[in-house]
Amino acid sequence: MPSDAETRRWKLERGVSGDYIFKGVTVLFAFSILVILLLMIFEMVGESLPSMRKFGWGFIAGREWDAVQGIFGALPYIYGSVVSSILALLIATPLSVATAVFITELAPNKFGGTVAALVELLAAIPSVIYGLWGVLVMAPWLQKTVQPFLMDHLGFLPFFKGAPYGVSMLAAVFILVIMVLPIITSITKEVLLAVPQSQKEAAIALGATRWEMIRMAVLPYGRSGILGAVILGLGRAVGETMAVTMVIGNNPQISLSLLSPAYTMPSVIANEFAETTSTLHASALMEIGLILLVVTLIINALARLLLWSVTRERKGGSRG
Repeated sequence: MPSDAETRRWKLERGVSGDYIFKGVTVLFAFSILVILLLMIFEMVGESLPSMRKFGWGFIAGREWDAVQGIFGALPYIYGSVVSSILALLIATPLSVATAVFITELAPNKFGGTVAALVELLAAIPSVIYGLWGVLVMAPWLQKTVQPFLMDHLGFLPFFKGAPYGVSMLAAVFILVIMVLPIITSITKEVLLAVPQSQKEAAIALGATRWEMIRMAVLPYGRSGILGAVILGLGRAVGETMAVTMVIGNNPQISLSLLSPAYTMPSVIANEFAETTSTLHASALMEIGLILLVVTLIINALARLLLWSVTRERKGGSRG
């Protein structure tokens, strides 16, 4: 019979061995993600080489897209993706944060839970359903009511000039707002629920009103988490394909007017990749995909940098 000391030593050695195996497996999984990303970039760069060799940096700045003549430029698609995503976030972020604050701080528990469930339900709806609703319901409504109103009252601005097409950059922005809102709201709600109750009670005890407590104790505490929610929403907006394709108009022209049709990078890939007319055409579409990947990585890197600076500022303030 082994002694107690030998048994403990055997268990300790077995435990250490298990720790090493667990560490090795987790490290392998972590690096596999990086390897997959590098393989994707490698393959996309390889497929994009014909387009890169012919157009160079002019591909990014080019505005003409003619598959028959073999002339391709990605600027209209980059413009459409960036503008639609940014405008959608500018509208969706305050709506989402306000909804999350209402659910966590103002609404009764049962009613707030019902609202939260309905908001999260929006995230489960397939994007093609949003697209169908957008092209059959929202776009005609915009064409008959919103766009004529904007033209009559704000037509002196370059953002609201043109004809009421219905399908337009404005329609794409609205559909993205609806699709991004549940993501930002759900994450922001969880962030606000994590705020310590003692911090809220301290603000109330010092004489703060409900609004002052939310503004000074709740929102600053969850600022980094809210920013992370916005980052995820931006990633969803930039990469959205079907819904935007169905309502944006798919016109590769750059226009300041939100009433004009536009085009995005995911949309042109979805529309044309299965019907490429030449190797150069397929290479140009693959290069647009590579640009989309790079833009997404840059946006996330900048957002991480902003998140790091906000977190460091908050830590520095707490030390002071």
